[in-house]
Amino acid sequence: MRQEKELLKDEIKEKIERFKSFVIMQYSKLSANAANEFRREVGKLGGDVGIIRKRVLLKAVQDAGIDIDPSIFEGHIGLVFLAEEDPLEITKYVFKFSKEREKVIGVLGGRFDGQLYSGEDVERLSKLPSRDGMRAELLSVLEAPLSQTLAVMEALLTCIPFCLENKAKQERGDD
Repeated sequence: MRQEKELLKDEIKEKIERFKSFVIMQYSKLSANAANEFRREVGKLGGDVGIIRKRVLLKAVQDAGIDIDPSIFEGHIGLVFLAEEDPLEITKYVFKFSKEREKVIGVLGGRFDGQLYSGEDVERLSKLPSRDGMRAELLSVLEAPLSQTLAVMEALLTCIPFCLENKAKQERGDD
């Protein structure tokens, strides 16, 4: 391997090890302006985009200790490196970008938390709520029974003075 390709391979390997999660994308008919917009938005979300030759990518992935089937690589290949805080946010953006531009980007697979996924699995993952959304759902599940319990207790507490007041009226004969 030539020295330039060796340096590129090492750079890709370092990014794979640093970001831990990535999406393997295949792109076609992606204009330079659209590619720049895509890179900029992914960068704002904390990720990075790398357009890589297949052979260099395969060697970098092997050096990083990841076993990927080379037959999934079709067409022009790129990696979208995902931020560790919320990798699904960037994954959602990849699918949104592709949908808005008539499927110029296809997702071939991805890696999340050390686990490899197919393109279909990555798409299913992207449809999950964000981390904050999941937290809100969990809190609402926990909060509903507590608020119902509180309402019952409140009803019991307000019922006692009402009953005492009615009993006092009866004894006084204030019907």
